[in-house]
Parts: sequence; structure tokens; C-alpha cells
Amino acid sequence: MTVKVFDKTFDALAKTLDLRSQNAVIINSNIANADTPGYQAKELNFEKALAGALSTNNGDKLVRTSDMHLMGFDEISNVQAELSNQVNNVVREDGNTVDRDMELMSLAENQAIYNTAVDLVRKKIALLKYSITDGGNH
Repeated sequence: MTVKVFDKTFDALAKTLDLRSQNAVIINSNIANADTPGYQAKELNFEKALAGALSTNNGDKLVRTSDMHLMGFDEISNVQAELSNQVNNVVREDGNTVDRDMELMSLAENQAIYNTAVDLVRKKIALLKYSITDGGNH
């Protein structure tokens, strides 16, 4: 019997940390370029793809019968972020589309979600550690 130590939740948290880190880079780039004429604010789109990968039922999964087949699109590790120009109603005379207040709010939200994911990873690791050390002493 195979025991899987790191489950789908751990994979999802790891992917969330990765994508949130990438998102922070994009948001910080927008803030840094808030005064650059013609700069188009960017955004990283990944939340729908990540949610889709998390919501698939195991019974609905396609099975790879050959290494030549594409990896399943519902697998968490395959979720990719898509970089695009941000769609907003802010266009200054110099062509810059950065809304500094919105970017600061997005950065705070992104950081809060990142911190929550870090806390959940710590708790999962602590649970594993307990299971390995103290859990077997009863």
C-alpha cells in the first residue's frame, strides 16, 4: 500500500504560494511604473484556473495512457498564470493606466492570501510532525 504524505491540499497550497509570489512581482512592477508615461498596468490571471483544478472530481479525470498525451488540464501542478494588460477605466493624459490606490489594495490582498497559505502549510507540516513523533506513542 502506498501512503501519500502530501495530498492535493498541500499541492494546492504550494501552487498558491508560487502564483501569489508571481502576482506580487507584477503588482510591484505596476506600482514602480505608476509615473512612467505610456505604461500599461498588467495583471496575472490564475484564480479561475486554480479553482478549476481544485474542483475536479476524481471520477471525471481523463487518464493518460501514453507519455505522448498532454498532461491533464485539471492537475494543480499544471495551472499556469496568464499575464495580460489590466482592464480598468484609468488612462491618464500620458497614457499610463496604473491606479496606484487599486494596486496597493491588490498588493495587500495578495499578501494576506499568501500569508494565510504559509500558515496553512505550517499547520499541515506540524500535523505531519505530530503524526510521526507523538502520534504513534499512544
